[in-house]
Amino acid sequence: QVQLVESGGGLVQAGGSLRLSCAASGLTFSHYVMAWFRQAPGKERELVADINWSGGTTYYADSVKGRFAISRDNGKNTVSLQMNSLKTEDTAVYYCAAGLSPAIIRMGKYNAWGQGTQVTVSS
Repeated sequence: QVQLVESGGGLVQAGGSLRLSCAASGLTFSHYVMAWFRQAPGKERELVADINWSGGTTYYADSVKGRFAISRDNGKNTVSLQMNSLKTEDTAVYYCAAGLSPAIIRMGKYNAWGQGTQVTVSS
């Protein structure tokens, strides 16, 4: 079955960096657009970034543009999110997700998603 397993979350001070990774199995990885979304307590789910099948096109939410970078390795079936200059408002559970196209991903429709990894940014 499809599995997406996130890792790399943790506690970091504001201004610091974290790198999240997601290992995928049970799917033809290169056939899926990959994304990271996040959800903080009491807030709506937010698409943070997505990356197309080849890795040649990326999308970022305005709130993370210039600070976060998404990348993928189709040979290793992994997608990563490098998060720099972290802010307290970045605190959330971060989820890795797979979808059929960027448009579908941005509609909030995913074919698979992981269990999430907690990111906590302290002031």
